[in-house]
Amino acid sequence: MRTLLLLTSALQSSAEVLPALALLGHTVKILPAEGSALLDAPDADLLLVDGRQELAQARDLCRLIRTTGVDVPVLLVLTEGGLSVAAHDWAMDDVVLHTCGPAELEARIRLSLSRLVADRDAQDPASHVIRSGEVVIDDAAYTAKLGGRSLDLTFKEFELLKFLAQHPGRVFSRQQLLQDVWGYDYFGGTRTVDVHVRRLRAKLGAENETLIGTVRNVGYRFVLPAKDPASDDRLRSTESDSYSRDS
Repeated sequence: MRTLLLLTSALQSSAEVLPALALLGHTVKILPAEGSALLDAPDADLLLVDGRQELAQARDLCRLIRTTGVDVPVLLVLTEGGLSVAAHDWAMDDVVLHTCGPAELEARIRLSLSRLVADRDAQDPASHVIRSGEVVIDDAAYTAKLGGRSLDLTFKEFELLKFLAQHPGRVFSRQQLLQDVWGYDYFGGTRTVDVHVRRLRAKLGAENETLIGTVRNVGYRFVLPAKDPASDDRLRSTESDSYSRDS
């Protein structure tokens, strides 16, 4: 679920401006269609600008938003007439017809957000590398290593390991994993998750299979290995010996 800001001068509800919003589970907050409204605006994942009637004003507002440093996608809501004249230099990320269906609107929101993430990753070369314990995952190169050893994973095994490693300690149900790793359009049973976890553990090896922990009657989680107390004692002993010799 995302938080969306709808900038509009209409006195109607968001469902009247863009009916498909009422059929999606996002949180929608309405603000006046003015640049000053963004000064104290709550945090949001995406902005919707109502351009159904005051098209020139909506165009200028989109351009203004880009000068304020707002770093979220901007979708311009248009009628058929507005769609025929919209141009790239209006500074919006995408346009959407006010009569669009919920599936199209959800797709445009999702794609706009994914493009934003991709742009940020391109600016930070290290952002696509996930490190969790001895597991190192390069999301751009689709490689995974454990203690320097390359793991030969299938696409879904890679995606499952990546997802769990991104949230160490957090427990996910099988249904959650199906939705987040396989996608909402996957209609297979939760048994699929168990099979992939078993295969993933086998490839991690007997010494590391516990990295994918099972929470009985709930699901799975990524488990960071606990620090070895013995190694801490050995480290303290070594430091003590070194101090004695230096003294």
